[in-house]
Amino acid sequence: MLQSNNLPAISILAPAYNEEANIVENVRSLLTVNYPYFEIVIINDGSKDGTLNQLISTFQLIEDDTPYHNFIPSKDINRVYRSSSHSFRNLKVIDKKNGGKADALNAGINACSHEIICCIDVDCILESDALLKLIKPFLNNKNKVIASGGIIRIANSCIIEDGRIIEVKLPEKFIAKAQVIEYFRAFLMGRMAWSRIDGLMLISGAFGMFDKQTVMDAGGYNHNTVGEDMELLVRMRRVMAEKNTPYTVGFIPDPLCWTEVPQDWNILYRQRNRWTRGTIETLWLHRKMMFNPKYKILGLLSAPYWMLFEWLAPIIEFCGILFFMLLLLFGKVNWFYVSSFFLASYSFIVLFSITAIFFEEYSFQQYKRTNYIYKLILTACLEPFILHPYIVWSSLKGNIDLIRGKKSWGEMQRTGLRNSAKT
Repeated sequence: MLQSNNLPAISILAPAYNEEANIVENVRSLLTVNYPYFEIVIINDGSKDGTLNQLISTFQLIEDDTPYHNFIPSKDINRVYRSSSHSFRNLKVIDKKNGGKADALNAGINACSHEIICCIDVDCILESDALLKLIKPFLNNKNKVIASGGIIRIANSCIIEDGRIIEVKLPEKFIAKAQVIEYFRAFLMGRMAWSRIDGLMLISGAFGMFDKQTVMDAGGYNHNTVGEDMELLVRMRRVMAEKNTPYTVGFIPDPLCWTEVPQDWNILYRQRNRWTRGTIETLWLHRKMMFNPKYKILGLLSAPYWMLFEWLAPIIEFCGILFFMLLLLFGKVNWFYVSSFFLASYSFIVLFSITAIFFEEYSFQQYKRTNYIYKLILTACLEPFILHPYIVWSSLKGNIDLIRGKKSWGEMQRTGLRNSAKT
């Protein structure tokens, strides 16, 4: 594919807010992506630290007087920069007033030059061939491809040099190991299956590729929701269905992007609280699709599934626990049935997780040490007692916070992937 002259050019959009410590290294990593035609658009979303100054001095940025058109409404742009160095000729930096990630991406869409856009988190690490793989669904497809996503992997504790994963290591903390299994289940089993029946409702905000014109037709990212990545894809699919235009959403079953997950319980709580609120907001905004045959798989299967298993399941589970405690209080518990049901459900949960681990080992074998597999299996056995109740509680609080009108993302501190390079 690298030898082809027909590959579409790609604009990589990366919002940055207070990334002074890592921004230069992250941009250098993006500049080394193995793809023939691409530009990088860094959107400095009103950073209060030295993020912009680091970019200006390192990449020899000068002000660009190219006209800027506000096709999708966003916060005011202060300046647009380009590099005066030939080595960084495909780098563009937008400095704007703070408006959040969705608003920053909308500004990037307005300023970028190419018809395929790739939206990423600036602190993610891409595989060198990530763009080559993610562009595949857009090539030679009989239907219009509006978006494409891939597998996201966890970089905590991995050895990283010059923006590349040198050695894959299993995270040291239990909370991160449990999320490794979660990601196995979500990507290797869940999204893989949804993609086969064209029912994907979510492409990870950490790394996703989109048809720019379809994004603009749909109105860009919605900055009034905390789940802007899911809401955009659902809205794009809804627009295409209402136009009766044949389309598809691609999914590449390869690890293309590595990201850092929360290793602190409070940060994990804020993340899952936000995910819950984003899911509810998306389902409510697009409630017209629910059980509507006009939207085919999306309306008849995907949306009802998300409503029942992603939104309502934690509430149902919590109510079940309260009901069990009431039965316990009044001495109405049949311990034979309780123990039998617990054993059956627990065995199913652990088997599901071990199957996901097997899928990983059968396909990609990223965790090559035998003791890593033993640790993952042990984590799968402990997860239902430790991580899962905490996720249920975070989701419940997300429902309560939504009712109270909470709209904030919550502060999501990261330890920094550069620290992972220490052996």
